[in-house]
Amino acid sequence: MSKGLNKAHIIVVGNEKGGSGKSTTAVHIAVSLMKRDFKIAIVDLDARQKSLARYLENRLNYADQHDLQLSIPDVYVLGRSMEGDVDNMIYEDTKNFTELVDELHKESDFILIDCPGNDSNLARLAHSVADTLITPINDSFIDLDLLANVNPDTYKVEKLSLYSEMVWDARKHRAMTDRGTIDWIVMRNRTSALDAKNKRRVHEALKELQKRVSFRYVQGLGERVVYRELFPKGLTLVDFRDTEEKVTMSHIAARQEIRRLMSDLQLPGWEEEKLEPLESKIA
Repeated sequence: MSKGLNKAHIIVVGNEKGGSGKSTTAVHIAVSLMKRDFKIAIVDLDARQKSLARYLENRLNYADQHDLQLSIPDVYVLGRSMEGDVDNMIYEDTKNFTELVDELHKESDFILIDCPGNDSNLARLAHSVADTLITPINDSFIDLDLLANVNPDTYKVEKLSLYSEMVWDARKHRAMTDRGTIDWIVMRNRTSALDAKNKRRVHEALKELQKRVSFRYVQGLGERVVYRELFPKGLTLVDFRDTEEKVTMSHIAARQEIRRLMSDLQLPGWEEEKLEPLESKIA
């Protein structure tokens, strides 16, 4: 292991709804870690969409086309078993997942697992081995419903969702398996810069919920076009010092979001780094 960690730290990015920015979040975390010389392996469990794997494939192609020295992690796509009855599929999923993770532990500082936006045996397996679980949600009560039911009149949390209960089960399984703990982080993505009543209500509901479910609530990525523009090139905001890409004020603000997020995650071996301001590259 390049950084001398005793064991690979497993980061799982997951929820059961699409469009919450899981892949964008995952690739920015991965590149941030590689910039610090951590060795990271990526596992994409969404063998159908392969959003994270495609993002990193774009990254490799763009680096080759423009002769750039970009860090590229090892990427593994693991799809669910489709053979035999349900019991056999579960057995094969468990076997394939366990063997892959055990192998990646040997050479990695971090293993980052990106889950599909639905409930599956592979997603449940990933949640049960997580050291850090990151659940991105959009800034709306539609996505908040992933975590809990909210009273329509008072906006108070009334009942936990199936996903929250699944995470609770994963935590119990982890504790019984190796006495480990899962640091569950709910990050609120696509927040608007403008203040609004809905924005404040979502914030208050998340603050109330984090006490009941025991997760850490952190600010994620804002609603910025720049994040969507990066996918075809496979780039992240962390890469802009190493490319000829033009930098705008939006890039600088987004880069600050990434730095804040990495600090909030409190990953092992991560320390704050003083960087030369990006303002010198503003177009």
